[in-house]
Amino acid sequence: MGRRAIVVVLDGLGAGNAPDAADFGDEGANTLANTARAVGGLDAPNLQTLGLGNVIEIEGVPPAESPGASFGLMVEKAAAKATLAGHWEMMGIVLDDPLPTYPEGFPEEILLRFEDETGREVIGNRPASGTEIIEELGPDQEKTGSWIVYTSADSVFQIAAHTGVIPLDELYEACEKAHRMLIGECKILVERVIARPFHGEAGAYERENENRHDYGITPPSETYMDHVKNAGHEVVAVGKIRDIFDGRGITEHLPPPPDHPAKVDAILETLGRVESGLVFANLVDFDAKYGHRRDPEGMAKNIKLFDERLPEILDVLTGDDLLIITADHGNDPTFRGTDHTRERVPLLVAGGGDPHDLGVREGFSDLGASVAGWLRVKQGGLPGRSFAS
Repeated sequence: MGRRAIVVVLDGLGAGNAPDAADFGDEGANTLANTARAVGGLDAPNLQTLGLGNVIEIEGVPPAESPGASFGLMVEKAAAKATLAGHWEMMGIVLDDPLPTYPEGFPEEILLRFEDETGREVIGNRPASGTEIIEELGPDQEKTGSWIVYTSADSVFQIAAHTGVIPLDELYEACEKAHRMLIGECKILVERVIARPFHGEAGAYERENENRHDYGITPPSETYMDHVKNAGHEVVAVGKIRDIFDGRGITEHLPPPPDHPAKVDAILETLGRVESGLVFANLVDFDAKYGHRRDPEGMAKNIKLFDERLPEILDVLTGDDLLIITADHGNDPTFRGTDHTRERVPLLVAGGGDPHDLGVREGFSDLGASVAGWLRVKQGGLPGRSFAS
């Protein structure tokens, strides 16, 4: 068996104190520490053993005397706090200019063209939590057959539709039209168009996360994933990784299951058969279900849930495996608003040498450089400094 690198992104699980947090209005945000404080301490003994409490001070997660993993923090270079920017930087593309966001909603000319091309009107058109805007406008949509369009702190054009009113195929077709408008035609006005189907009755709507689909930007240049793939290794994407990279540099995609246990199952299934390469997984529930909904109790339970499954991953690792656990941005459930928060992210690395303090890494691309170095793949001019032996 060859070497393998496993990257698990705990989406939105930031570690606070980004040096430029004030520029984003996020001074004081700290997803891990503030969640722990809000619930009287986290219950995460396995992450504690690896060294999570050595990264920052976290109530309930004391520093380990002899951490089982190397530990540190990463600071994003891109001036962003978005999913795409964070993941792209991990794989060697640093966005010099953040993609446009729409805190006041989308311009009228965009909506008018979208309405004209799809034959349906638009309601909403503002930044919002997906669950909240669906509960608010779902009854109107059921009456009128309109699209619910909304955005967030990310550069996204989200289209929600009740599948009993608008068939899934029509929603996907509308997203493809929006993608051509906003990402094609020699311009990039958003990073992703997202289909957000839901069903149910007023007061009890449920999002169909298994039928969510992201229509994103193709990375403009090669990433570490391309280099790993071109070297003959597997690159397996678990969850929304394929959508973030628009399929580039990926040999296999495992669709996003509806919950964490299923995502961990997908990681384990992959490790049971893939002999060399990169397994790149995103666990979105921290962000989507608890951060944006400002639910610290749910966030803490989700951390505990991942912690309970962590030994299953550790047990199947060999001496030729490198496990990296990190995050892509913050989403402090105790903070004002419902948007992502500009934070540093935690870094735990099992394998790749004796556990030690990795310090504060300047740029997420150190992760990609470490994956490449571990897999003995050339860095090829991409940024980053490896922390793996």
